[in-house]
Amino acid sequence: MNDEPTNDYPDWGLLGAWVAVVESESVSHAARRLGLSQAAVSMRVKMLEGKLGTDLLDRGTRPAKVTLAGQRLYETSTELLKGADEMLENVRGISRARRSVVRLGCVDSFAAAVGPVLYRALSSTTQQVRLWSGLTPSLTSQFVNRQLDLMITTATSMAGSGVGHTPIFTEQYVLVMPRDYAFDAFCSFSDLGRKLPLIRYSARSTIGDDIDAFLARHGDQLERTCEFDTTDPLLSLVAAGLGFAITTPMCLWQSRHFAPELRMVPFESLRIKGRPYGLLKRSFYLSYREGELGSPASA
Repeated sequence: MNDEPTNDYPDWGLLGAWVAVVESESVSHAARRLGLSQAAVSMRVKMLEGKLGTDLLDRGTRPAKVTLAGQRLYETSTELLKGADEMLENVRGISRARRSVVRLGCVDSFAAAVGPVLYRALSSTTQQVRLWSGLTPSLTSQFVNRQLDLMITTATSMAGSGVGHTPIFTEQYVLVMPRDYAFDAFCSFSDLGRKLPLIRYSARSTIGDDIDAFLARHGDQLERTCEFDTTDPLLSLVAAGLGFAITTPMCLWQSRHFAPELRMVPFESLRIKGRPYGLLKRSFYLSYREGELGSPASA
């Protein structure tokens, strides 16, 4: 009994020859394109026809025309060869990644909370890991200018093609109050702002833009007083009883040393025109250049 697997599939060389014949519209032109003799290309077409048991060219016409079966094979072969090229590039990318420097940029809160885990994971496959943190706009600029290989931010819009975005997780924004502040659970953000100032993230940050847009959509107008790019100074003022803030659980974890002096309140505890506020969320994405560093999307 023969235990060897049988293989009746055409190899890549035969499929590549057929794609060249169809796109060149003649065997002779395909031969020149492939750097082969016309007889060698004709032989490959014959081998394909033998494996598939059907004619790919109607040789009763001059010049020979592609049959319906031949057209279907061309369409399928084009996709297969494209996938094969991407597979090889991904494998080569993994090989390059194991020998090279990987430059990863993360927003500050993500780097503080998950940075050590990321560093250990990348260090197992890469000789050097360079980890940067910062605001999403500056990280995006560095990624576009190829100063970063990978980027973890809350943005997915980026100029140019060939950039993939893999979702990582989503978190909800929360209201953060001084622990001992007497909070009216049914007031609006505007009402709260008249009693206690909003300590804001700056408009330079994506999180600041998200919060400003949310308040504007609901018609809440709060005075602009203190603004910060990062969470630590923002929550230090809230912990001191000088205002309230809108932030996320990950940011709170980043600045957890202030936790004993803070109280988290869900947005649903506030009311706008007698109804609870809707949720405000942010999602993190891993951005990468497709075909480089293997396939982060499936890692």
